[in-house]
Amino acid sequence: FGKFQLKIKSRESAGNILAGLLRDSLKNEARSDILIVGLPRGGFIVAEIIAKKLSCILYMILVKRLRAPFNEEMAIGAVTNDGTTYLNKSIIEELKITEDHTNSELSHQLEEIKLQADMYFDGKKQFSSENNNDVTGKTIIIVDDGAATGSTIMATIKSLRNKYCPKRIIVAIPVSPRSTVNLLRREGIEHVEVIISPADNNFRSIEQFYHNFDQVSHTQILDIIHATKSK
Repeated sequence: FGKFQLKIKSRESAGNILAGLLRDSLKNEARSDILIVGLPRGGFIVAEIIAKKLSCILYMILVKRLRAPFNEEMAIGAVTNDGTTYLNKSIIEELKITEDHTNSELSHQLEEIKLQADMYFDGKKQFSSENNNDVTGKTIIIVDDGAATGSTIMATIKSLRNKYCPKRIIVAIPVSPRSTVNLLRREGIEHVEVIISPADNNFRSIEQFYHNFDQVSHTQILDIIHATKSK
């Protein structure tokens, strides 16, 4: 990288770039058979742009990082709204994280997910821009605004595979270090669309690869949900 580090203007710009990159790989599939799954909060902003550009169904799965003790930015795993859990065993072992901490954090994040569900979609299990929520056998594109350890995406993959038997899963992310992209590929994700994938020693945070990475508010998410429902 040196003095010249590629940066993405914003989440909206990332959505436009990813939509363009994905278009060719989806050209032989009916748009009604493609589901764009955004991970809130920032990933849902990117996903909404992609869904709009590609005329696909927009969907949301609630997922929360499980935080390491003494370092809330470090993910040791993640849990989705249906309780599907992914644990990064190598990080847990390296940091000597206790089972008590993991269980406590899991309970806390499930409560946070319940609060989000109440806020975003009146306690229902999920949001979809289509009234028909049957997504079995579809091509699913999981979208986030970046993946550091990949924990939230891994939990989402596990949940989707368990519930919906997708035709295939694609991951679309603006930024992710190479080790995380390789982790996703080892999970059987053949198509990982990523704009910037720095070497691990050049990666400190997702934010460093954006010009604008302001926190996404709950109001922004609700505005997208309400606008989509009113169409």
